[in-house]
Amino acid sequence: MRWQLRESDPEQIAALARQLPVTGLDTAQLATLAHLLITRQIISGESVTQFLTPSLAQLHSPYRMSGMQAAVDRLDAALERKEPILIYGDYDVDGTTAIVILKTAIELCGGTASYHVPHRIREGYDMRDDVVERAAAEGIRVIVSVDMGIRAFAPAETARKHGVDLIVTDHHLPGPDGVPNALAVVNPNQSGCDYPCKSLCGAGVAFKLAQGLMERRLSGADHTRLLMSFMKVVAIATIADSVPLIDENRIFARLGLEGLRSAVNPGLKALLEVSQLGGKPLSSTEVAFRIAPRINAAGRMDVARDVVDLFSVKDAVRAQEIAAKLNQLNTDRQEEERRIVDAILARLEEDAALREAYCIVVDGEGWHRGVIGITATRVVERYGRPALVIARDGEQAHGSGRSIGAFHLLDGLESCRDLFTRYGGHSHAVGFSMPSQNVAELRARMDAFARARLELKDFEPVLRVDAELPLSQITPKFYAVLERMEPFGVGNPEPVFAAHGVRLLAPPTVIKEKHMRLKVGATAAGDAGSSWRQTVSYKAMGWRLAEQVQNLGLLAGDLLDIAFTLNHNDHPEFGGLELSLKDVKKAAG
Repeated sequence: MRWQLRESDPEQIAALARQLPVTGLDTAQLATLAHLLITRQIISGESVTQFLTPSLAQLHSPYRMSGMQAAVDRLDAALERKEPILIYGDYDVDGTTAIVILKTAIELCGGTASYHVPHRIREGYDMRDDVVERAAAEGIRVIVSVDMGIRAFAPAETARKHGVDLIVTDHHLPGPDGVPNALAVVNPNQSGCDYPCKSLCGAGVAFKLAQGLMERRLSGADHTRLLMSFMKVVAIATIADSVPLIDENRIFARLGLEGLRSAVNPGLKALLEVSQLGGKPLSSTEVAFRIAPRINAAGRMDVARDVVDLFSVKDAVRAQEIAAKLNQLNTDRQEEERRIVDAILARLEEDAALREAYCIVVDGEGWHRGVIGITATRVVERYGRPALVIARDGEQAHGSGRSIGAFHLLDGLESCRDLFTRYGGHSHAVGFSMPSQNVAELRARMDAFARARLELKDFEPVLRVDAELPLSQITPKFYAVLERMEPFGVGNPEPVFAAHGVRLLAPPTVIKEKHMRLKVGATAAGDAGSSWRQTVSYKAMGWRLAEQVQNLGLLAGDLLDIAFTLNHNDHPEFGGLELSLKDVKKAAG
C-alpha cells in the first residue's frame, strides 16, 4: 500500500496556528491541528470557529434554493384549504427518513399527509405513472417526491394531465434532458441553482422544505425547538447516504449525534436498543454501520413502510416489535449478501479477464436485488476497481454500481444510456434496469469507457495520511481537540497519522485469529525529544491485520513505520488513548 501525505503551505499553517481558539497544545501540536484544518479547506479563524462549534444559526435560508418559494407556497395553500398531500419517497434510509421529516412537518403545521414507498422488487426505483393516476383518482391534488423524481419526466406529465401539482425534491444529478415539468423542482444540483451546499442528501433537501414550511406556519420559538428535534433523523440519513460532512451536512450530523444521546421518540429509542447503542454517545461510524443497515434492511428485504411506521408509532411495545423485525431483516440481509459475495468472488478468481476489467461487470440469475449495491461495494473494496453487480430475473436485469475516486460512474452509464430502461445516480453510486440480453454489451462498453479514462495506478491502494505525528505529540489534550473535529466521514475523514521509527516493545499478539495487538513506544531516534513523553508507550490495534503483521516476522525491538488513527478505549481497567493501525511497515534502513 502506498502512503500519500497531504500537504499544505507552511506559512499558511503558521498563520492559522496563531488564530486557533484552543489552549494546552505546544507549537508542534498547534501546527498539526492547523494543517488538518487547512487540508479540509478551513483556512480562517472565523471558519475554524464555525467548524468546531456548528449551530442552527449557521443553516442557510431554504429560500436560497431554486424552486423553494413555489414549493412552500403550494404546500401552504394546501394546508389552508385542508387538501390532502401525498409524499412519494424512496425505499432506502435517505428516502424513508425524508418521508418521516416532511410528513411530520406537514402535520405539525396542521395538515395531513399520506405516503407511498415503492416496493423494491415489484415497483423498482423512482416514480410510476400508475401511482400518480391512482392518487389523482383518490382526490390527491399535491404530490411531493423526496429523494427521487429528478428524472421522472413521464410521471410529471401524468400528474399535470390529471390536475395534480407535483413538487419534486431530490439531490441526485439531473440528466442531460434537464428536469421534469413539475410545479416546482427543489434540488441544489439543478442548473441555475445557487444554493451554497450542493451535497445535501435527499432527507436534507426534504428538511429544507420542512424548514421553509415551518418558518411560514409556526412561531419562532416553536420553529427553533422543532428544527433541533429533526436533527436526529436528518443526521442518520446524512451519515448513511455518505454525503460529504461539510457545510450544512456537518451541522446536521454534529447536532443530530448529540441529540441521539437522549432520544425520546419511541421508535428511535427502540432502534437504538436493538442496535445496542441506547443511552451512549454515538459516532458517525456507529450510525453508518449499526443503525443505517437496520433501516435499510426494510426496503432491501421486505417493505420499507415499516421504517415510517417505526418513527410514527407512539406505543413503546409496538415500537420494539417493529425494531425487532428490522433487526431480523438485517440478519437476513447479511446472510444473503454473504451468499452473493461468495459467488461473485468465486467467479472473479476463476475468470482473469473479468477480474482484470477496468470496470468489473458481474451478473447472476436470481440474486436478491435488495443487496446487490452492498455487494458492489465489497467488490470495489477487494479489487480497487469500479464495479456493477447485476441481478438477472429472466429477461429483465437490475443492477447497482459503486466506484473509485478516479472514475465518474454515472458518466459511464450515460455513455451506454441506450442499453437501459431506466438509470440514475451520481459519480460514486448508480442503479439501473435493462433487458438481460444487453448485459454482455454493457460489460464491453463500460470496460472500454473505463480504459479510456483510467490507468493501472488508479487501482493501486492508496492510504492518504493527513500528517506526521511522532508518538511524543500524542496527549489527552491533543486528542480532546481532535474530538471537536468530529463527526468524521466523507469530506471530513478521520485523521490518519504516520509515525516513523517507533520501537516494537513486545512480540505482537494475535486476537481472534484475524486481529493483531502491538505495543509501541516513542523511544526510537525517529521520535527525538527531551520530555517525559519520549518514554510513553501505546497499545496499537491492527484490525484485520494479523496476516500482514505475521508476514513481516516482527520481533521485539524492531523499528516500525506505522499509519494510524487515534482512539480512546473506555474500558474501566485498561482504557485510555490507543492507536488503531491502518498499515504497518518495517522502518527503512
